[in-house]
Amino acid sequence: MGSGIAEVAAANGYEVVLRSRSQATADAMKGGLEKSLARQVEKGRRTEEEKAEILGRVTTATELSALADCDLVIESVVEDLDVKVPLFTELDAIVKEGAIIATNTSTLPVVEMAVATKRPDRVCGVHFFNPAPAMALVEIVRPITASDETIDEVTAFAASCGKDPVEVKDQAGFIVNALLFPYLNNAIRLLESGVASRDGIDTAMKGGCGFPMGPFALLDLVGLDTSLAILDALHTEFKDPNYAAVPLLRRMVAAGRLGRKTKHGFYDYNK
Repeated sequence: MGSGIAEVAAANGYEVVLRSRSQATADAMKGGLEKSLARQVEKGRRTEEEKAEILGRVTTATELSALADCDLVIESVVEDLDVKVPLFTELDAIVKEGAIIATNTSTLPVVEMAVATKRPDRVCGVHFFNPAPAMALVEIVRPITASDETIDEVTAFAASCGKDPVEVKDQAGFIVNALLFPYLNNAIRLLESGVASRDGIDTAMKGGCGFPMGPFALLDLVGLDTSLAILDALHTEFKDPNYAAVPLLRRMVAAGRLGRKTKHGFYDYNK
């Protein structure tokens, strides 16, 4: 997700610092960005000159101090408040006064990150969807602490990147995941109870509803660990049984079958 957001911003003229905890992972993310752009050149969507210009706007770093002069910082680490909240406190001490610190969380309460800083009015959610270069929607999440100016600025940023920003209240799942994950969870329930096969369910939802991919292909793309974290956050907030993760999902996460990222999920990706 980090490289995807970096590509979106750099392709629309922004100078980007792509920070990761190690130089190896930072370089790997920039390598992923380069591969994405190379595919676009092969398909005639960009020129080699455009590819070089975009890559030239992206630098990599391992230290948070490299973000000190950024006007907007978008965090995209693991979906865990115990990781995100301390990061926001640390970023607040480093990033220049007046800069916006945003989270790409898909489910977690943004306000808990905002109040970990001394600038809660300059913290919000800027939720891109995966893959960020291809997906048009960006959910702009307004915690009760955010100023109108902050929301206006991040909305303008998303629009300048060619995205369709939609403002949402800071509530678990926002719009898309609050509607999407009961569907994905119930697909797993159908599989676990033997109503139909994995392939049968995916085929049915593509053919019957016109979806570009079935629920199991989508779960593998999102990541089964991320999907479980989203369902748990939704269930914690709303106590709705539709958000109670099906046991099969927990077993697959426990087994390390997390989807595309591990080459094994509901499908295998070794071929």
